[in-house]
Amino acid sequence: MAEKRKPLLGFVGKLPSGTTSGNSGNTRCPLCMGLFKAPRLLPCLHTVCTNCLEQLEPFSVVDIRGGDSDTSSEGSVFQELKPRTLQPQIGILCPVCDAQVDLPMGGVKALTIDHLAMNDVMLESLRGEGQGLVCDLCSDREVEKKCQTCKANLCHFCCQAHRRQKKTTYHAMVDLKDLKGYSQIGKPIPCPAHPAEELRLFCELCDQPVCRDCMVEGHREHPCDLASNVVHKHGDSVRELLKGTQPHVEALEKALAQIKGTNHALQERVEAVAADVRSFSEGYIKAIEEHRDKLLKQLEDIRIQKENSLQLQKAQLEQLLADMRTGVEFTEHLLTSGSDLEILITKGVVMERLTKLNKVAYSARPGVNEKITFSPKEKAGLCRGYEVYGAINLHRAREKQTASFTVICKDAAGESMGRGGENIQVAVVPKDKKDSPVQTMVHDNKDGTYYVSYTPKEPGIYTVFVCVKEQHVQGSPFTVTVRKRHRSHPGVFHCCTFCSSGGQKTARCACGGTMPGGYLGCGHGHKGHPGRPHWSCCGKFTEKSECAWAGGQSAARSVLRTVAL
Repeated sequence: MAEKRKPLLGFVGKLPSGTTSGNSGNTRCPLCMGLFKAPRLLPCLHTVCTNCLEQLEPFSVVDIRGGDSDTSSEGSVFQELKPRTLQPQIGILCPVCDAQVDLPMGGVKALTIDHLAMNDVMLESLRGEGQGLVCDLCSDREVEKKCQTCKANLCHFCCQAHRRQKKTTYHAMVDLKDLKGYSQIGKPIPCPAHPAEELRLFCELCDQPVCRDCMVEGHREHPCDLASNVVHKHGDSVRELLKGTQPHVEALEKALAQIKGTNHALQERVEAVAADVRSFSEGYIKAIEEHRDKLLKQLEDIRIQKENSLQLQKAQLEQLLADMRTGVEFTEHLLTSGSDLEILITKGVVMERLTKLNKVAYSARPGVNEKITFSPKEKAGLCRGYEVYGAINLHRAREKQTASFTVICKDAAGESMGRGGENIQVAVVPKDKKDSPVQTMVHDNKDGTYYVSYTPKEPGIYTVFVCVKEQHVQGSPFTVTVRKRHRSHPGVFHCCTFCSSGGQKTARCACGGTMPGGYLGCGHGHKGHPGRPHWSCCGKFTEKSECAWAGGQSAARSVLRTVAL
């Protein structure tokens, strides 16, 4: 039984109805965008017109080859380090994929002709999608028929002449319109070495198509056979290689699809997160703006309260000053210009008035101070669900030191009450509420003002509640920041240890400076001296400041044996 032959790689014959072979992408040059003219197949399997390839700018490629070897390493021009000769070679870049193309000795025209593309161009022309075909013999008129024997495209005139010749009288002619459904109608492929002969044979030894003249000249002893007899064997080799390549194509397509999907998911995720960021930021901005407005409103209320208190105290002092001046001026005028009898008559009224004025109690200091601070790092609770920071503090206090403030009571008209007796309730509570409230003392000054004092035990943020008749006063509750107890400097504020200690070698200084000659302290112009006056105990440069040294005063004096000059 004869072995069943496998189908050819190419399909020769009529296509099923409604199908076409190829498309415009197989017939158009990627450079000139016109139908292929003498197309050349590049090693990267892209096809370009010969004329277009010749117009590309070439470049030199240095190919390092062995003197006795004709082979080169694929993918790299460098071989193992043996004596080599530099052979400059001309190359071009594929206009489609930028792959490097090393041109053979014959240049662009020595590249492989893409006959499949030429066949596609002819099919497209037959379908009326391209330009009309020109007669192969006269190269002047449009083609009407095709000789099936010699594969020539002929016009009407050349077809008649073809039939009149004795050798071609019996050649079968076919109208071109009847060939529109065929997949291959290409012309015979002539031998590059012998243009008059058609390539019909294949040399197995040289692995290339040959003609009859080639068999006689260069392939006499080579195993050759008709191309139609060996195409199946070589087709199987190509088919196996194609079979191994196709899974890579599918894998790459799948990988690219995954990348595309991941990129799409990434874009969606970025947009979602960006929307969350914008929403959060807008909400946070609104919360900060609302908190800002509250702080500014609180600050304005404090300003109004303090200004009202100052204006009230100012008015009271101005009235008292006017009364005092009137009494002084009248009394001085009486004593300098009045007669003895006038002085004695008026004495009682003047003394009563001056006595009353001298008994009026007043404060030489303002009833309120300007101590209003802003603590940007202090937590201020939640606003619109966001944690906000920043608080207005009326005054500061020190741990284990008595702090005080004054409460001024006014009537409905805004005037000072002028009397005491009101129920003033004050509470000073740590903001974290871990400790118990601080004990407070309220002293009634009997003039509508109340002196409040308290002694916080620990540093931190405290909330002060002030109520009159169980009603919060304006601005209550207030925030007070209690800092650590003020530490005085146990050392001396000096220019250097040498001067302040009277030249003692054992005297030290917190600046870390030393002097040669066994001195343990600092001196002008010597190593470590800060170059300006400073405290010997902690090194601070400000004379009126809090000591930053953590040790006790007795310990500091034992270490810093200095004397004040």
